[in-house]
Amino acid sequence: MPGKVFLMAGGGTGGHVIPALAVARELERRGHMAFFVGTERGVEARLVPAAGFELKLIRIGGLKRVGITQTLGTLAQLPVTTAQMMRLIRTMKTSAVFSMGGYVAGPPVLAALAMGVPLVAMEPNAVPGFTNRRIGRFVNRALVSFPETSRYFPAGTTEQTGLPVREEFFTLPPKPREAIFSVLVTGGSQGSRTLNRAARESWPLFRQAGFPIRFILQTGRASFEELWQEFAKSGLEGEVRAFIDEMPAAFAAADLIVCRSGAGAVSELAASGKPSVLVPFPFAADDHQIRNAEAFERAGAAKLVLDRDWTGEKLFEMVTALAADREALDRMGEAARKFARPGAARRAAEILEEVAP
Repeated sequence: MPGKVFLMAGGGTGGHVIPALAVARELERRGHMAFFVGTERGVEARLVPAAGFELKLIRIGGLKRVGITQTLGTLAQLPVTTAQMMRLIRTMKTSAVFSMGGYVAGPPVLAALAMGVPLVAMEPNAVPGFTNRRIGRFVNRALVSFPETSRYFPAGTTEQTGLPVREEFFTLPPKPREAIFSVLVTGGSQGSRTLNRAARESWPLFRQAGFPIRFILQTGRASFEELWQEFAKSGLEGEVRAFIDEMPAAFAAADLIVCRSGAGAVSELAASGKPSVLVPFPFAADDHQIRNAEAFERAGAAKLVLDRDWTGEKLFEMVTALAADREALDRMGEAARKFARPGAARRAAEILEEVAP
């Protein structure tokens, strides 16, 4: 089969970009070409070129939970940007479009539908996001993580593939037990105010208790400078970073992970078999993060704490208690691994090959 060209649509956050990169790498291994569409302010502006893929920039904003000014601006941009995408699809001789959803996916998805270019949508949450809900009935194939998501797409088009996760997560070696307990705290590519605040509140508690801990904190760019300076004064071991490029390595170094419970986060926890404390983002659409965290907690793979209850004191209490029971941590990691779905990127690439003319 001669090499095809595929457009990867979806950006803004790591949750949209990183799975698409996994599929793009698989397409490249199969002799195809993949390129991305995104904005200069999204994480794709850094992650996509760093991964060796071409990024075509567009101007587009969101339509959800934004003011009337941005809504009107986005609606005015949409026809122009969609026309730009139609020209790009034609120029690049694009065989199919792969959409991870999100506002960045809007124009390329609309262009694909207008031109009759095959469209494969991946929806990793139980309830689809705004873009995938709007275009669901028009897709050629829909790749989902939860059986109940199928009702949002035409009968016979869905397949439960799970979310693509970088292969490195599946092959992480077991973490040896050490005297210093390592905790990774990450609120995702943009950071989390709640997780950042609780981490900062906990540092003097760990210091006063003389607890042997090593912190790895991903803050997001907005809070990095302030938290980096605070941590430097804490006297604790570890590092504070705005963004962690090599997240599999950070997972490998951690005994426990504290994070949100979006689809990307829980998929990586499952692939790596890591115990976690999950603090769901309280404003996630249709409470899908709480649903994910509840599933992990029921299985014994994680501890669930609501955002409103997550404080530095709570972080200190949970870390010290879990560190004292390493066997329980091992059981949590084993339970997490049962959620893993290896081969999602490979299957997504196969489906793209199937729909491509």
